[in-house]
Amino acid sequence: MGYTRGRIVRDAARASVAAAGGAGMTWAAYSFLAEQAKQARTVIPHRTDKAPSRDGVYVPGQEAVERPSDHPADVRLMVFGDSTACGLGCDDAEQTPGVLIARGLTRETGRSVQLSTKAIVGATSRGLVGQIDAMLIAGRPPDVSVILVGANDVTAVNGIESSARRLGRCVRRLRGEGSAVVVGTCPDIGVVWAIPQPLRTVMRTYSLRLAARQKVHVNAAGGRAVPLELLADRFRAAPDIMLSGDHFHPSPVGYALAAEALLPEVVAAVGEQSEPVPGPEPAPPADLANEERPTARLSRALRGVLRRDEPAA
Repeated sequence: MGYTRGRIVRDAARASVAAAGGAGMTWAAYSFLAEQAKQARTVIPHRTDKAPSRDGVYVPGQEAVERPSDHPADVRLMVFGDSTACGLGCDDAEQTPGVLIARGLTRETGRSVQLSTKAIVGATSRGLVGQIDAMLIAGRPPDVSVILVGANDVTAVNGIESSARRLGRCVRRLRGEGSAVVVGTCPDIGVVWAIPQPLRTVMRTYSLRLAARQKVHVNAAGGRAVPLELLADRFRAAPDIMLSGDHFHPSPVGYALAAEALLPEVVAAVGEQSEPVPGPEPAPPADLANEERPTARLSRALRGVLRRDEPAA
């Protein structure tokens, strides 16, 4: 059974104040979740720094990165999305997903790859349109686009279907410009141990629902969806290794695992003569059809709780 925004919040209320009951349940649930969010914010810092970057042309058998003007590339790769697409949490640009994928693509194909990172720390699915607009104004579209987005849609409590639909439309637009598109779906936020229970379960459920709808919209738009939420067990097994020092973003080891999952689809996209053909935009399932309607006070309160000083993803 699916979860709308209102249902997720109601389930969180039941989990957190099951003993309270009665008319006071909504306020009690809000107070409880607000306190948990406050607790999480003392552990998860608000990041305003930038991820390390190393855009340029990657040449087979060469460590140095060339300037595009000095070495025209065989394949143009662009990375869009949020701070996970940027690689926030890494100390060295060589550890970021864009560089890992670029070097992997060069190694697997024997072709030179020009990497351009357009992702912005803190972006949600709403921000993807601006990133693509800026790219098209600056020059021609890439041969392959990689998108990582969704975590901030969860912390902002953006609508599941509307967030997935915006992503699908961005994929459809890139496909229309001739770019193959590979999307890493929303990660399982439940791996972030710094978020206390039951708030962590609320956010985990939300992120998994979003990932499922992202996959539907990406595939329908002619893109390739890679389910990054399936990496959650590896993160839960070793959170100190898989998460960075901010307890929220992946560590270099975590990013390497994500890049390893994405690379085969990127290689396949480069090697195939034709990409999947976009189909009609999917209709929302019945349980999400009305999610854009105004929701209860607790939903609005939870949105405020999670947005206040939220960590950028």
